[in-house]
Amino acid sequence: MRLSRMPLSLRVPVISAGLMVLVGLVASQQVLSALGAVQDARLRELARLHIDGLSVALGPDVLRRDVWEVFDTLDRARSAMDGKRMILTVVGDESGRVLAASDPRRAPVDSDMSGLLAGAGTLATISAAGADPMVRVAAPLVFQGRETGQILTELDVSDLVAERRRALAALVAGNALAISLLALGGYVVMRRILRPISLLAAQMESATGLPEPIPGDRIPKGDSELARLVQTYNAMSGAVEAKAEAERRLAERERFVSLGRLSSSLAHEINNPLGGLLNATDTILTYADRPDVVRSSAALIDRGLRHLRDVARATLDQNRIDRNGMRLALEDFDDLRTLFEPEATRLGLRLDWAVAASALPPLEAAPVRQIALNLLLNAAEAAESGGWVAFAADASDAELRLSIRDSGAGLPEASLRRLLTSDPMPPGGGVGLRLVHDLVAAGGGRIDHSRAVAATEITVTLPARAPC
Repeated sequence: MRLSRMPLSLRVPVISAGLMVLVGLVASQQVLSALGAVQDARLRELARLHIDGLSVALGPDVLRRDVWEVFDTLDRARSAMDGKRMILTVVGDESGRVLAASDPRRAPVDSDMSGLLAGAGTLATISAAGADPMVRVAAPLVFQGRETGQILTELDVSDLVAERRRALAALVAGNALAISLLALGGYVVMRRILRPISLLAAQMESATGLPEPIPGDRIPKGDSELARLVQTYNAMSGAVEAKAEAERRLAERERFVSLGRLSSSLAHEINNPLGGLLNATDTILTYADRPDVVRSSAALIDRGLRHLRDVARATLDQNRIDRNGMRLALEDFDDLRTLFEPEATRLGLRLDWAVAASALPPLEAAPVRQIALNLLLNAAEAAESGGWVAFAADASDAELRLSIRDSGAGLPEASLRRLLTSDPMPPGGGVGLRLVHDLVAAGGGRIDHSRAVAATEITVTLPARAPC
């Protein structure tokens, strides 16, 4: 798992453990370096004392080339060291030939020392830092200021190498234990510290609609930043719920306002057929014995009643609360025309209506009806008497496009801001235009406004999605 995808409660302990590993490596390297420096100093001091002592003891014998005396001195030195550190000592003459050795089988007398000298260090450079348990050191044999030969000593440093390994193992084990304990403790502490954030994330993920506040008994105690964060979330969820309720009430009020504006036109629209229906009823009563008159009057009554039914159904559908969730149908545009035509007639406007769609995308009916009706009423108010209002609807599988045009002078700047932006509404009305903006924004749609010569056009595009 990538570090950026880890939960914060895991990421912080992992980063802390990584930093502790880095610090542990640096500290361990420093400890091992200090131990190595101490070991090398002890080894060099021991080798120097050994070679200086042999130089003093063997100087005269080497000058005389007294092989037996040199060998006897080497044997006594080996016995004194008990063979614990000095494994092999070889003494050579000025020409590089072996005079004597503590182990004649490895360095026969009068053999060439060059093979033994290969890879040997000096007193200043020998070190036990490598993995080789044997170290060789070569130095000149000086007697009375004169170099009379060479001394080669092989030292056993296996105990020093083992000591370094034990120190390394102890450091690794100690660091691993400390890092594990600290990482575990950091995880527990971080989980406890971040518990409110985890609770907040779970609460937000589980919300299917409006955010729900976190119960008070689950809020961290005290005035910590995390407690204030949860309290801020609760306040925000309350504000969102209040805003949703206010928007719902606003939509309801705007719907009733729209119907109120249409009420006079609808009353006129109903009154006209009623007069005709009453006349037809009187005609039937008067000429009940004439079948042709009765049939003609009955046909008139049928047409009038059907018209009244259409007006009543359109009005009821517009004001039905249970329309929420119902899918948009072509009949909804017929209802809109039935509702709006009396208003256009009352204001003396020509109405052009075109619905060029055989099928509609999946959209909720109630928001689309409210958007179209609000824009039509606004266009009717803007168009002067004798003007015109045009409505067009075009649809595809992907979107619905509504176009409302009028012959008015155009929208004022304040009305345009209400329709096209989310800026705070200035006083003076315009609630219907802001409701259109909010409904279109909630549906993920777009509003376009254009002004041509003696014509204003507002286009609403709603993508196919449910709910709208």
